[in-house]
Amino acid sequence: MTPISRRDVLAGLAASSAASIVKARNEQRQSTAASNAVLLSGDERRQHADALLRYFGAKAPLLLRAPDGILKHPSVAPALPGNTYSTNLWDWDTLWTSQGLFRLAALQHDESLKQKLCDHVSGSLLNFLEHASPGGQIPIMMTADDPDPLGIQGKNSTSRNQAKPVFGQLGLLACNQRGEANWLEPHFDSILRFYDSWTRHNSSSTGLLVWGDDVAIGDDNDPTTFGRPFFSSANLLLNCLFYQDLLASAELARRLGRLADRHRLSSQAEELAQRIHTFCWDPRDSYYYTVDVQCVDRRAELILKVPRGMDMSWRCMPMRIQMFTGFLPLWCGIAPQQNAEKLVTTNYLADDRLCARWGARSLSARETMYSLEFSSNPSNWLGPVWILVNYFVWKALQRYGYKKEADVLADKTLLLLSRDLEANGSLNEYYHPDTGAALSHKGFIDWNLLVLEMI
Repeated sequence: MTPISRRDVLAGLAASSAASIVKARNEQRQSTAASNAVLLSGDERRQHADALLRYFGAKAPLLLRAPDGILKHPSVAPALPGNTYSTNLWDWDTLWTSQGLFRLAALQHDESLKQKLCDHVSGSLLNFLEHASPGGQIPIMMTADDPDPLGIQGKNSTSRNQAKPVFGQLGLLACNQRGEANWLEPHFDSILRFYDSWTRHNSSSTGLLVWGDDVAIGDDNDPTTFGRPFFSSANLLLNCLFYQDLLASAELARRLGRLADRHRLSSQAEELAQRIHTFCWDPRDSYYYTVDVQCVDRRAELILKVPRGMDMSWRCMPMRIQMFTGFLPLWCGIAPQQNAEKLVTTNYLADDRLCARWGARSLSARETMYSLEFSSNPSNWLGPVWILVNYFVWKALQRYGYKKEADVLADKTLLLLSRDLEANGSLNEYYHPDTGAALSHKGFIDWNLLVLEMI
């Protein structure tokens, strides 16, 4: 037998001690995450849900706008009259507000509200489509006296940003509630031109879409896009929304009898899903990341007389910043089960960097950019809890079999909004993830309505 030296014994003890420390820390983190769990009793859940239903039921009619100025069709407002955003018609806000309002009508068995919503949701979509440019660009936001306040259409030769890809989803939502799709037939080609505009102006060498700039991108100050060079960020939010919209429009094409369009849109969606998986999944961190597409081999122009050598085999690089957007491939169902399980267990359930007392942080608390300050323009997505972020993560957990974890997140969201309503008499735009304190824009409703999906 080989003798064991004193050095070996000490090394073994040190390794054992280090392993114990690591194990203890991991158990502490898991304990911290578990202690964040808020699981309401049935009676408590009904009490909080009823309070929100009464509030939303009273305020819903105030979000339904009559035709006004250039907005020739009735539309849906994201906020109560007199509050921030109340006079605007926003792209993705309209989708989430409409989805929440239809859920409200269903829960209250309010057929009258449902019929009014059919007119206003369809009208919101038509307001956007009727102000598309000849090349297919659609404004991000509109008002009664200005079809393009952000100057999207032709605003800048260096940027081709436009509305987020949500109009197929908005159209399908309206068609599902109306029970027919014929009303959309004269306008369907506008949606197709909108997609063509995106792919023509904002495609990268990876096949992923990129933002032209960082103006009104949805998650406004997402560090993977905000303040970065033009056309450099293949943002997960943009690409996952585009995937969902292609699928929605493929279904609309089927209902309209446009089978060639259905096949083309479905194929485009499948290809995009594969590209998201190929380029955005990071096996080291078990996370989906937005990628930087600025990787260009310039040797041919910079070192003309030197042999090229190895080819540059990568076209993008992961931006290892853990935004909530890493959950979006799970939200839209394109993540393989094993990837989803690794992401959830490694990055959500293991500790509190993303899983907070009052929901899912919009940015990991371990990132240097993490900040909970109030910010009006851009709005702050550097850590605060947004109900939309909670909704995305809730759907992701639910979709991949994490029912208990999804239920906990639903209860956190329900309790957060109910407490805000009781304390302030209204809701806010985003919240402190650890204390639940309201951080901005009293009177905001918008995607807060999505809590009704979780009831």
